[in-house]
Amino acid sequence: MTKQRILVIEDDASIRRGIVDALEFDGYSTLEGADADAGGAAATDAAYDLLLLDLILPDGHGFDVLESVRAVHPTRPVIILTALGQEQDRVRGLKLGADDYVVKPFSVKELLARVEAVLRRSPARPVDLQELRVGGVHIDFSRRELTRDDGHRAELSDRELDLLRYLAQHGGRAMSRDELLANVWRIDPRSIVETRTIDMHIKRLRKKFGDDAANPALILTVRGKGYMLARPEEDT
Repeated sequence: MTKQRILVIEDDASIRRGIVDALEFDGYSTLEGADADAGGAAATDAAYDLLLLDLILPDGHGFDVLESVRAVHPTRPVIILTALGQEQDRVRGLKLGADDYVVKPFSVKELLARVEAVLRRSPARPVDLQELRVGGVHIDFSRRELTRDDGHRAELSDRELDLLRYLAQHGGRAMSRDELLANVWRIDPRSIVETRTIDMHIKRLRKKFGDDAANPALILTVRGKGYMLARPEEDT
């Protein structure tokens, strides 16, 4: 059975080919990028489970790609691949959200071990929920699409999908903003003073659901506690 998909951004074609071959031999599926432009676009827009990112790219810097990824996918695992072994580079990469740092040259065995370790310890993305139906709304997680019984369709972002998964898999109770920040956004709520990001995501989801903002019936507000999803009609 195919394992997770890994995006490899590396400008050296021979190194990239070697990494891709090793990953595919080990059962992973892969995507490739050779520069900051195309690779960065794939890093923010494509579906993948882990990013292997070279720092020195012909048209930019890997740190810029990493910052873009973290802005869109705060929980997406990233391993930096680079010949830069200086402490300040490692520290900067980790502060920007890299999960691990591998200095070239490295062995295939080491790389595969680190890939497996990072995927194993990274925040789990629920993978068992493929479809969800709440009220007159059907969510297809694989197609990243919402369809209402009235025929309206809407695309869903990674964050919206992650939020819906968490709400659905913890149904029957209200979840506080702090819990959602910690488990969906992977942000320590103690590290920020105030944020409206969860409320804004709930507002956008309600609009796509066709839920009445003044009296929502699908994504519920529980006063003093947080949010919860109405009981799903069916889920798989």
